[in-house]
Amino acid sequence: MKLTKNFSLEELVFSITALNNGWDNTPNPEVKATLKRLAVEVLQPIRDAWGGPIHVTSGYRCPRLNASVGGVKNSQHLLGQAADIQAIPMTSNHRLHALIKQMIADGRLKVGQCIWEYGSKTNPKWVHVSLPRVGKKNNQFVYYYS
Repeated sequence: MKLTKNFSLEELVFSITALNNGWDNTPNPEVKATLKRLAVEVLQPIRDAWGGPIHVTSGYRCPRLNASVGGVKNSQHLLGQAADIQAIPMTSNHRLHALIKQMIADGRLKVGQCIWEYGSKTNPKWVHVSLPRVGKKNNQFVYYYS
């Protein structure tokens, strides 16, 4: 099911871990609607500005999957509000992160968090982006290095 011109519901719920373990990672209708918002408001604007494909490594996670991959108990992934993304090629993840940071500074994008996740101080393994959160500080930048 297409959510935007470049993102589908299937890619935002796909998980090799869930598949290999026989877990159902199908979101409920409310989460599907939230995933649509994530694709429209966050992912597609990033993709358009990037000008090429972006790989979603993790989107929605059912509770069992979230626990299995070490996600925090209040992860926005559980609600369909977050995605971990990679540039193609992955060696450009630092440029993808810089683009997101510039889009936020320019007022072209609003997120809850933009997280540089693992990898090194010069290139993250992936970039976590999420929908803005009501009543919370938004456009937060967090850095986790290996």
